Amino acid sequence: MLHNSKVEKFNTKKMETLTEQQNLSRLRWQCRRGMLELDEFLDSFLNKNYLSLTDKHKQTFEQILDLPDQLLLDYLLGQTRPIDMDVADVIQQIRHSARS
Repeated sequence: MLHNSKVEKFNTKKMETLTEQQNLSRLRWQCRRGMLELDEFLDSFLNKNYLSLTDKHKQTFEQILDLPDQLLLDYLLGQTRPIDMDVADVIQQIRHSARS
């Protein structure tokens, strides 16, 4: 019985890792926008900072990926500021990540 419990915990952990890897692969695909500037901002942020985000900011990042390219670029270049404070915060983190 104890052995089955250990196997169950291992399998659960393995599934969580697989799911996280699948999610990162999905996000990496979504970061490919076909616009060089966006690709550089988003891919750099995903690789350097995504895993350290809070769950709320991870959800916000996914919302940001649904924005139209031109609006997203305007946000990232600082030409327009998002009204939503969570979006504004993650956009600022993306901008900061690109400078470092």
